[in-house]
Amino acid sequence: MMSDKHLDVHDHDRNSAELRYVYPVVSRRAGGVSVGINLNTNNACNWRCIYCQVPDLTRGAAPPVDMALLKAELRDFLKELLHGRFMQERVPEGARRINDIALSGNGEPTSAAEFAEVVELIAEIRSELAIPASVKTVLITNGSLLYRENVQRGLVGLAKISGEVWFKLDRASEAGMKEINDTQVRMEKVRANLIAVIERCPTWLQTCWFAFDGKPPSRQDEDDYLAFISSLLSEGHRLQGVLLYGLARPSLQPEAARLSSLPESGMQAFAMRISSLGLPVKVSV
Repeated sequence: MMSDKHLDVHDHDRNSAELRYVYPVVSRRAGGVSVGINLNTNNACNWRCIYCQVPDLTRGAAPPVDMALLKAELRDFLKELLHGRFMQERVPEGARRINDIALSGNGEPTSAAEFAEVVELIAEIRSELAIPASVKTVLITNGSLLYRENVQRGLVGLAKISGEVWFKLDRASEAGMKEINDTQVRMEKVRANLIAVIERCPTWLQTCWFAFDGKPPSRQDEDDYLAFISSLLSEGHRLQGVLLYGLARPSLQPEAARLSSLPESGMQAFAMRISSLGLPVKVSV
């Protein structure tokens, strides 16, 4: 039985519908209900971003997915959104629409061995329930595993069901990624993974921009980011744009007290630098 808890933009509780895999949130960026699919029910991820809101985050991959349960939860919950009382009783007026179905959750979704099969399942249920093309299917990913064959197969399927990818790029230097995402990765690898996804599915960069120890990202951080994007565009790798956002909810990582939001003016100034490259930028403070 679902709780009667009301949803708002500040609470992305993965248990709000009391289901294992499926959870609804009101997305401040999307302006509607996002139907989340959490494949990382063990709170495991191969990265540890210092702004992450996942409790008891551990290093690792998604556990085996119970495909039958996921299918039942997703089908039944979408039916409730479309034909039941959930929207009227739980969702604020003005946000009572399904914006997207999002592969997100408490870790890196592409770490699930069944990732491609999950995309096929979503396609099947979308067709069965006649979900309109205006409802996106979104993969929110750190991009680190996009070289895998089963992930690339899933991306091709994703593109066929109003799909798009939100590829995390919080910094465009190895030192910056180590500091913010607690991962050691070569920028050449990040670039190769990003090109691989751009070739298969419409792709946005999603970038969290905030102050650390009271200091905003440096001019060098901005320059590195712009140079990275420019090199992609110059070779014809066309991004959809950039989703630039600040700290929406408190971090649950040890660095939480060291993080703070930037003023809107600072966010907009960086957004203008990005847009000067010819890319759309959506800012969420």
